[in-house]
Amino acid sequence: MKAVFARCALAATIAGLSIASAQAATTLRMAHFWPGASAVNEDILQAWADTIAEESNGDLNVQMFPSGTLAKPDSIYEAAANGITDIGATAQGYTAGRFPLSQIVELPGVANSATQGACVLQTLYDEGHLDSEYEDTRPLFMFTTGPGGIHTIDTDVQTPADLEGLRIRRPTAVAGEMLENMGASPVGMPAPDIYTSMQRGVIDGLSFPWEGLGSFSINELVSYHTEVPFYTLVFVATMNQRAYERLTPEQQAVIDDNSGMKWAEKAGEVFDRLDVEGKQEAVDAGHTIREIENPLEDPDWQGPLEDGIETYLSQLEERGLDQARDVYQAALTASAACESAQE
Repeated sequence: MKAVFARCALAATIAGLSIASAQAATTLRMAHFWPGASAVNEDILQAWADTIAEESNGDLNVQMFPSGTLAKPDSIYEAAANGITDIGATAQGYTAGRFPLSQIVELPGVANSATQGACVLQTLYDEGHLDSEYEDTRPLFMFTTGPGGIHTIDTDVQTPADLEGLRIRRPTAVAGEMLENMGASPVGMPAPDIYTSMQRGVIDGLSFPWEGLGSFSINELVSYHTEVPFYTLVFVATMNQRAYERLTPEQQAVIDDNSGMKWAEKAGEVFDRLDVEGKQEAVDAGHTIREIENPLEDPDWQGPLEDGIETYLSQLEERGLDQARDVYQAALTASAACESAQE
């Protein structure tokens, strides 16, 4: 009888420990706008989530909400700040005017690749230049696309004058102003709407990174490409501060070990790979590709691009952001250092 009781007691104890262990596991919700089947979701965000689960021995699980299913793209950052989601990954430019210093990295000439751009953006944050823009969340890592060029249906754009009268989808307000100054008509629309808009003749072309042309099947509709860096879109993966504080010290250590430059560079490498794949699609299709060497020194492109940079920095100063030019110089310094580190 005593043996039976002992076995029952042991079984109850083991069951109790199992329940306690299950209860100790924490699930974090992560919201973003990329499709679930996209390489950005699978090779960056889900890869990060899998690493968190593995390094915490299953104590931390990340539940993914892609395609804006938990929060719309322009609301993801606020959703992370307010606790609607525990973690959000989004483009800072989706919240207009909210991250003006971060978007300095989007200016022409700051980055020549996604890996370099991610390194620059993460460096600016790590050095404290962007602290004021993320006080309401806990940034995990930052990353960027590669430079976005110009892609058109049937116009061979070799100089800014060739943009005259063209309806071009603009990626950011900064790029939109530059396009407008060159005579184009900038059109704003979400990336998923570009394909249908081009089919219907609503736009004649767009400014986009090579990665986006492959991801959104735009290479099926365009025939001309001009590699001139109008912008680099910046992103952030960030965590609700209260959700972080609720974690155990061991769980926080896992999050901390997978924050910062390590994952910024991993994300940049994925975008660079996708840029290569997107460009190769165009090459294989026999498209015309114009490569503008050193556009900030090119006699045709230098003026419009430099005017765009100056206009943006002046606008920030008019908003009272007197440190804008210092941040821009810090970005250029980080750009050179990041480029050297990658060589």
